[in-house]
Amino acid sequence: MRRSHRIRQVVNYLNLSTPLGLLIARLGRARTRRGERGLVYAHGYRIPFPVAGAFTVGNVVLTKHGDGYLTGCLLDHESRHATQYAYCVGLPMLVLYVLASAVSYVLCGHPASWNLFERMAGLDDGGYPRVHPRWRRSRSV
Repeated sequence: MRRSHRIRQVVNYLNLSTPLGLLIARLGRARTRRGERGLVYAHGYRIPFPVAGAFTVGNVVLTKHGDGYLTGCLLDHESRHATQYAYCVGLPMLVLYVLASAVSYVLCGHPASWNLFERMAGLDDGGYPRVHPRWRRSRSV
């Protein structure tokens, strides 16, 4: 494991975001295992919220899908979210993320397209569309 991943792992454990992610995984009856980059993969998450292919809390990446889903660009995207938790000192990230989603929804009608955290994690890697802000859309008469 790279030094930066180990530091992120320790920081996210100390700021309580990873323990919260593990609790959410347990409540969602997901199977956990160690993954790459110091992450914990939680497959088979059964709670229907949030509506996403995968989501991250601390260093825990949760998905309703089975083993093998968290690879490539999606894993890169979720790993960046884990780093965001470390930079946001853990749990405040949840509030900031919800606010960023609300701003994005107001701007363009989609909770991820103009969400600062999703843009910094890579919209394309996360499978999100690039929706133009409402004021830049062409109007048809």
